[in-house]
Formats: sequence, structure tokens, C-alpha cells
Amino acid sequence: MTSKLRTELLNVLVVDDDPTNLQVVGNLLQPFYSVRVANSGDRALKLAQQAPMPDLILLDIMMPDMDGYAVIAQLKANPLTEKIPVIFLTAMNASREEEKGLALGAVDYITKPMQASILLARVRTHLELKQARDALANQNVLLEVEVARRMQENELIQDVSIRALARLAEIRDNETGKHILRTSQYMVSLARLLLSHPNYLGQLNDRVIGMLGKSAPLHDIGKVGIPDQILRKPGKLTAQEWVIMKTHAELGAQALEMAEKDTEHRVEFLGVAKTIAHWHHENWDGSGYPDGLMGEKIPLAARIMKIADVFDALISRRVYKEAFDLAKVRSIMSEGRATLFDPELLDVFLLHFQEFVAIAQQHPDAPSLASHDGLLV
Repeated sequence: MTSKLRTELLNVLVVDDDPTNLQVVGNLLQPFYSVRVANSGDRALKLAQQAPMPDLILLDIMMPDMDGYAVIAQLKANPLTEKIPVIFLTAMNASREEEKGLALGAVDYITKPMQASILLARVRTHLELKQARDALANQNVLLEVEVARRMQENELIQDVSIRALARLAEIRDNETGKHILRTSQYMVSLARLLLSHPNYLGQLNDRVIGMLGKSAPLHDIGKVGIPDQILRKPGKLTAQEWVIMKTHAELGAQALEMAEKDTEHRVEFLGVAKTIAHWHHENWDGSGYPDGLMGEKIPLAARIMKIADVFDALISRRVYKEAFDLAKVRSIMSEGRATLFDPELLDVFLLHFQEFVAIAQQHPDAPSLASHDGLLV
């Protein structure tokens, strides 16, 4: 044990105003530990904060200017020194003094005159306890780092999986990928603008907004289930084809619901993604699809996506139209207030219209024809 302690360079600080006591205790400990001494409370507080910091402090109580009780009170009040174990080493042997010392945070109380074997045994015991506590704390830190690393890795895998699914829908739908990126950013930006709105205080926070951004790329995942002759048709759809096209909302919700059921533990963002996929084509006045929901019966996430999706459709080229200029886009969006769109959400969107235009300009499409989208129905 002696060689182990010496190898680990454990440090003991001895505090006493009597030079003889300092010499006696120092000589006793030096064969086993690195020892520093202080002849006053003020000096002890300074040494306790200097490297190498003590692993244990032996502290006298009766000292001039600052007694041992005052010293330990300051040690425990300082985050840098609060965890250093303190043993009182004193001639005061009344039980009330021992109780006071222990109440102030001392780990032990040894009265003078002391027996060398007892002092060494208690010092060794408390140093071993400190080493065990330090080792446990280090293990906890390492564990926290590993948990954080694995969580980050899981989130990355999750994000890659989402992008892969979204990319599958893009490829079949002749999308460039920028539509998904833009609509995700529109959603996050609009949701953040709503954070200060009193009507949404209980519904939106940073965690929810993060899930909106993560879920948004899957809003049209149901298009994977639409036949190619309809999804990739180079022109307007017939009434019958449009009925089939509109089923993509329910198909997407069903696929995500099946994914939810297949997971061993609930994945919250899948529920959000399912909500967005299912109802982002609903209209405020109840004229949308697939369920004809009206007003606030349409989930907030779907109402936000409605604005993001239509705005992006209007500014983008489609097989049946060219991109509209920004003045026309703003006008069409305004005309949809309280019919297509939640009026409160739209007012916030239009108030910050240029912010959404800036997002679109940062992520322009390459020249191509995107396929059919539920533009205003």
C-alpha cells in the first residue's frame, strides 16, 4: 500500500499554528505522502487552491486570527476546494466540538495527543475513500461522454435514414432535393417566429421545432406508392388521376404508422412526421384532403407545412407551370388567408416574407421540371 500511495503522489496539507506540531505530523507522514504545511488559516486557504492541490487536509481548530471552523467553512464554500476531505486534529476533545466539526463537513476528528498508528490508519482510510470517489467520478464522466457519443451517432443514423427515405421519394417524383431542404427550413423558421406568439406558447419549444425540421423531409413520402404513369406524367392530371394522386397523404401516414409499430421504443419524431404527411394538404376552411379537417382541428405541424409547401410550389417550376414572380406569390398567398391557410400563421409568414424568400434564394433548383404537387387544393 505504501508504494502505491507514493506512486500516486497523494498530497496532504497539515495546518497548525504550532511549529512543533507541524514538524511532528510532517515527519510522521512524509515517508508515505507528499506533505505541505501551513501555520495559519489564511495560508492554508491559499495552499489549498495551488497545484498540486491537497488530497487531504489535517486541520487544527485553535489558531489565532482564523480558527479551524472558519477555515473549513471557507473551504466548503469554494467549488475548487469543497470536495477535499478535512480531518480535524485538535486538543479540543469535548463531544460538542466534535459534533460541530463534523457538522461543518469534516470527515473525521482526531484529538491530541494522538497515536501515530491511529493517525496513519485514518489518513490512509480517507485517502483511499477519496481515490475511490475520484475514480467513480471519472467513470461517470467517461460514461456520460460515451452516452453522448452514442446518442450523436444514433441521431446521425436517424438523419441519414430520413434523408434516404426522402431521397427515394424525390427520385421517383423528379425532385431536385432542394424542395425538401427549403420546406424544412421554412418550417423551422416559421415555427421560431411563432415562439413569441401567445397562442403557441404551450405548443412550440426548441425540442418541438427540432422535430419539425427533422420530420419535414418525409411530408411527401407517400408519393412512393403512386403509379409512375400518374406521378411522372408530363402534363396536368385528369380528375381520376388526381383522385389517385391525393391518396399519397394517407399512404405516407400509413407507412410511417407501420414504422412506428415496428420500433421497440416510441420514436417521437415519427409521430410528428406522420401528422405532417397525413394532413399537410388540409385547408383552413375544410376544403382540403384527405379528411376535410377545418381550422384548428388541423394539427399545427400540418398547418405550418401547408404554408411552407404551397409557398415553395408557387416559387418553383412545375410540369404545368413556370415559377411565379414574388409579387404574384405574395398575392396568391394573401388570397388564401382563412381559406387555405391558418390566418394567424399566414400573417406571421407574410410579415417576414423576405426571410422565406432569402431561404429560397440560398437553395435554388437546378434547371428541371418538378412533378405534380397539390398546389392550392
